[in-house]
Amino acid sequence: MNLPSFLWLWKIAAWSMGLSLLAYLMLAITGVLMFRARTSQQFPFISPFIGGNKGVRSLHYTMGISMVSLVLLLLAIGIVGTFGHFGSLGHSSHLIAGLIVVALVLLSAFSATQISARRPWARPLHIGVNIILFIGFAWVSLTGWIVVQKYLP
Repeated sequence: MNLPSFLWLWKIAAWSMGLSLLAYLMLAITGVLMFRARTSQQFPFISPFIGGNKGVRSLHYTMGISMVSLVLLLLAIGIVGTFGHFGSLGHSSHLIAGLIVVALVLLSAFSATQISARRPWARPLHIGVNIILFIGFAWVSLTGWIVVQKYLP
């Protein structure tokens, strides 16, 4: 295909992936803080800065929505960029890794919306999926780095 360079698209993808990983890290930190607040009823150092449990929960939700949005943006960029550059999909294991990460992120987001006292299965599912998501992010990062090498001059 005689198309313009997709370098600008890959730059957006790189920033999106970096921000997704940052969001994941912040979600892990705020998740641990919420767990500690739920089990010990205290925030030893964070409470004055973030507004206590409600502030941490609000930040956790905001970061979760941001990560879902970034991962969906990455999916769109990957499909458009790969299809535009190669004319088809499935040139590496990065597609499978990416689809698995998207599914895990969406399952995590769904399970987060189900967490309540009436649904005791939701919190362990949410936490378990997020632990598996760590492996998914590592896999998609590794395969993504391999794909990036194909585009660099």
